[in-house]
Amino acid sequence: MKLKCITKKIINAVSKTEKIVGKNLNLEILNFLLLEAKENKLIFKATNLDLGIEISINTEIAEEGIIAVPGAIFKNLLSNISDEKINLEIKNNNLYIITDSNTSTIKTQTSEDFPSIPKIKGDNKISLDSKKLIKGLKSVWYSSSISSIKPELSSVCINIEEDFVYFVATDSFRLAETKIPIISKEKINNILIPFKNVPEIIKIFEDVEGDIDIEISKNQISFNYDNIYLTSRVIEGSFPDYKQLIPKEFTTEVVVLMEDFIRVFKIINIFSDKFNQVNFNIEPNNKKFEIKSKSDEVGENVNNLSASLSGDDLNINFNYKYITDCFQSIHTDSIVLQFNNIGKPMIIRGVSDNQFLYLVMPMNK
Repeated sequence: MKLKCITKKIINAVSKTEKIVGKNLNLEILNFLLLEAKENKLIFKATNLDLGIEISINTEIAEEGIIAVPGAIFKNLLSNISDEKINLEIKNNNLYIITDSNTSTIKTQTSEDFPSIPKIKGDNKISLDSKKLIKGLKSVWYSSSISSIKPELSSVCINIEEDFVYFVATDSFRLAETKIPIISKEKINNILIPFKNVPEIIKIFEDVEGDIDIEISKNQISFNYDNIYLTSRVIEGSFPDYKQLIPKEFTTEVVVLMEDFIRVFKIINIFSDKFNQVNFNIEPNNKKFEIKSKSDEVGENVNNLSASLSGDDLNINFNYKYITDCFQSIHTDSIVLQFNNIGKPMIIRGVSDNQFLYLVMPMNK
């Protein structure tokens, strides 16, 4: 291998592919990036067996070749190179990185043991705007279960139906759903992406503009954009029929400014007990919306919020951390809290926002 390339292009490609590389003690080759130079393109590959990525950049190739280089070391070196152009050359199984002001040598490995990146050829294909994909994943993935006991709950579920793409995640204590309008003739159900893969997918595509081509097979999903190809394992199984859990009618409703709600929960964090318990006391006739937290070690805090109230009186407890998680997904000035008596879930929405819905189960204690 012998080639010359613009430094910024290599840095951008390596920074994205290296995100997939982990510290794998059992299979050392997974800590490496594969560099392949052919047909005037330099292709970077990385995989952790759950995710695989290929990124190609145009370059001047004097001699084709392929080699595996330690991902973290290569990235750290490139991040400290400021020269406009960079030369890469393989000699005696070493990679020489040469610029006008710097020459470095990195020990490499052969490509023989490097796992292949699956090329998906599935029955279902769609194109989705990158911003819509990132918005959908970001707004729900934190609600997934971190336990692997029920794999279907340790995922983000994607469904496409009736001109909407639905992103849903739940750990059985709370649920987040975002629906985004699209024009699609496809009807696709239960694409379960492992939740631990979602942050990496977000990082790789959050700065791109335009449509991403998505292809789904039985056990893989691929995302193809320009010079970036990413594939992820999907989980086999059925996602819970969550829509039956969403109440159709409500007995109590609260509309409150988002800014006030966030401020109160910052205070609650100081006074919460080991169960993260917060108490809502709602008395519409008395125009009272009280949020209280109490800790035997710290003390007690009571907040009275100005809000628009309607319906029945209600006194109910929640895990406040489940509530605060959804703040990142709401972008309206006011929110509506909807209740259906004790023991039933609370629904949180942004006022006038019909795309995002968040459900939180109450605490028994």
